[in-house]
Parts: sequence; structure tokens; C-alpha cells
Amino acid sequence: MIGNQLIDQYARIITDEKQHSVIDGASSGTEKRYKVLHHDYQDPDALRKLAASIKDHTLHHLDEYLAKTEQALVSRGAHVHFAATGDDAKQTILEILRSHGVTRLTKSKSMAAEEIHLNPFLIENGIECLESDLGEFIVQLDNDEPSHIVKPIIHKNRREIAGTFLREGIAKDYNDDPETITRRARVYLREKYFQAEAGITGANFVCADSGRMLLVTNEGNSRFGMAPVPVHIALVGIEKVIPREKDLAVFLNLLGRSATGQQLTVYTEFINGPKSANQPDGPEHMHVVFLDNGRTDVLASNCREILRCIRCGACQNVCPVYRQASGHAYRSTYGGPVGAVLSPLLFGDRFPELADLPKASSLCGACNEVCPVDIPIPDLLLRLRDKAKREHVHSPAAIPMSPFATLATSPSLWRTAMTMSKAMNHLPIQVAPIKPLQDWLGQRTLPESHGGDFRKWYKDRKNKRSAG
Repeated sequence: MIGNQLIDQYARIITDEKQHSVIDGASSGTEKRYKVLHHDYQDPDALRKLAASIKDHTLHHLDEYLAKTEQALVSRGAHVHFAATGDDAKQTILEILRSHGVTRLTKSKSMAAEEIHLNPFLIENGIECLESDLGEFIVQLDNDEPSHIVKPIIHKNRREIAGTFLREGIAKDYNDDPETITRRARVYLREKYFQAEAGITGANFVCADSGRMLLVTNEGNSRFGMAPVPVHIALVGIEKVIPREKDLAVFLNLLGRSATGQQLTVYTEFINGPKSANQPDGPEHMHVVFLDNGRTDVLASNCREILRCIRCGACQNVCPVYRQASGHAYRSTYGGPVGAVLSPLLFGDRFPELADLPKASSLCGACNEVCPVDIPIPDLLLRLRDKAKREHVHSPAAIPMSPFATLATSPSLWRTAMTMSKAMNHLPIQVAPIKPLQDWLGQRTLPESHGGDFRKWYKDRKNKRSAG
């Protein structure tokens, strides 16, 4: 389970094996994304900016588009619910399930469901809730939590997974061949699909003009979760609404390429509502639960751009901090750069606890460069750092950084320090008087300092000009 350590503390204790798994998985995703995006589009940035403008327009008129979406969904035979909080959403879903006599369900991958901890709530209330996404299924078996938005088990390797299957009785013998693991999971889950009485999914997009919902997966598990069951429940964040169906052309071209480096995800499903009289399968009842859970507060903040996010995970793949620490270090559903912004905002009452996340960044800007909807994540991180300062949120880094701030903002002190810095070339680490500084120096090889040379050169040059 996710611990409560600060992100830097978690990064220190993460095992080398887990770290390598995260780095390798993230790197491969980045390479694939770059190749397919830049091969297919002469100017990918133009597409990113178009996607950003569509999202910004929708967020600016979100109340209107939500009302329009509700009307369109109802006209298609769906029941629409609005949940102000995570608790409201869980209670609404539980009431729907009880009204239909549901005791067993399958659940497709949903970040919103992870966000409100839906699974344990339903299980506590007597409803068997089984994840059907392969990665989510594995972390559920391990009583673990996802560590990546797109790749939930990026922190695991095939040996661990094979061991889990053997322990849980899904496999009769140990076999870490990926195809064998997948086949065994498929056999086990296939039976569960037909035993289930309901299916729960998220939604990648909901079109306000038509009421159609869109789901993208690479495994088809959401399709299996909806086809045989009489009840389908979709839990959807309010920011997932887009104005028109034709806008999907922009987002679908960006989502697959940014998430997994594919031109298009394997299964792209348009959900039109409950099945009609002439359809052989599909749910007879469809419920859509729109989730706020702090999103309107984010919308009212100076970091509203984070609501453009389409959950592709590209920012996680390129982030040097995420690669070293993994998603669990972020202590919430959302890891990486997007989590460092979204989590402190979304879970407002936990802001003091999560205020270290925006500081766990070098502000290199790689996350902004790869974001398919052009979210200025480094700017948002700085805004949250400022918020923490204004609200006097304690930071463990404040004590060692305070003297540095004094030094860096005083020209005379800075000049003196740079002139004297040559002495550090001859001082052992143990001489550093502050333990955090010793720890910092102990993990870095610093170049030799040549402080004062530039100033001497500049002074000599100035004197020569005056003399001439």
C-alpha cells in the first residue's frame, strides 16, 4: 500500500528493481510517443494548441455544457446523477446497485473510481467488485495500488506477477512468460464477466451535442464488462465533457500517441446508451454519475489549466523525478507532474500534507513539452509553491534553503561566496556543518570551482578599456 513518506524519503527507500522497472517502462513510452507523433504530423504543436483551446472553451462554459450533456444522455435513455463529493458518488452507486439487486460486478479501469476509493467501499457493503483491466486486476490481487495513469503495474515485473498468480490459485504452476500470464488472466476473468450483474466504467470523453460517451482501451475489458450485464454505471469527472463529436478527431489522435505511442488505441468504443429492443446484447439500464469532488474548486483557482488533462501519462514518462521515485511516492491516485499539481488542489483538505509535491520538481519543462493539451505544468507548480508559502505550510527544506535564499539575494554576499568557493575543492564532505548538506554532497560529484575568474576577467577588461 502507498505509504505516507515525503516524496524524497520514498525515493531513498525504493528498491533498485522497482526503480529500474519504472525507468524502463517510462522510457519506452516516451520513445514510442515521439516517433509516432512527429512522424505523422508536420506540426504536432499546432494540434496540441487546438486541443488546449477546445478544453479551455469547455471549462469556461462548463455549466452550460453539463446541462446540454445531461439532456442528450437522458434522450438516449440514460439516467444522469451528479455527485458533489466522493462520498456522494459512492452512495449513489451503491443505491443504484441495490435497486437492481446487484451483488457481483466487474469494473473497468477508472481513475475517478480510484480517486474516491470505490472498490473497498463496495466490498465493505457486500458487493464483489473485480477489476477487469489486467494491470488493475494484478494490483488488486496484491492489495497494491496503481503507480501510473496508463500502466498501473509499471513498478512490477513478470516474476512478481507470476508469483501472484501462483499464490492466488489463478495458475497451478509458476510461469513468467507474458503470453502465458495474459492467457491465464483471460480465462479467469472471462468466467467473471458472465457471472457479473453490473459493470462499472469511466469515460474518456462525453460529447455534449450527442450524449455519446467514448471509452478507449487496449484489452477490450470494458466491452466485455458491458455486453453481458443488465446494468452499466459510468463514473465520469465533470471535466471529461467536450462540446462536439467532431472534436473527438483531435483528442483521439493525440491520446493514443501520447499514452502508448499508438496511432489509435485497439478498442475505441462509442456508447450510445442502454441497448435498444433490436440489439442482442448490452445493458438494459445505464446510469451516468458525474463527479465533482473538488473539480469546481480547481476550476475557480489559478491552476484551472490542469483540468485540461486527458490522463495520457506522457508527463509521467518524461519526468526525471517520477522515474526515480515511481507513482506511489506521490501518495494519491495521480502521480507524476500532473499529480503534483492536481492532488494538492483536488484534495484541498490535504493541501498541507501534499504541499511537498509541487516542490519535487526541477522545473525542467519536459512535462509541458509532451503534454497533448499544452498544460503549463511548471508554471502551475510555481503557483502552488507560492500558495504554500502564503499559507505558511511547513516544508522540511525550508531550514537549509533559507540561508541559501539570503545568500542568493544579496549581491555582496554572493560575490564573496563565489570568490571563496575554491576552498570547497579541498574540504571533505564531513566538514559541511549541516547534515542535509552532507547528504546532498554525498550523492553528488561536484565540478571544481573556479569562482572569481569571470569577475577578474571582467574587471581587467573594463580597466583596459578605460586606459585605452
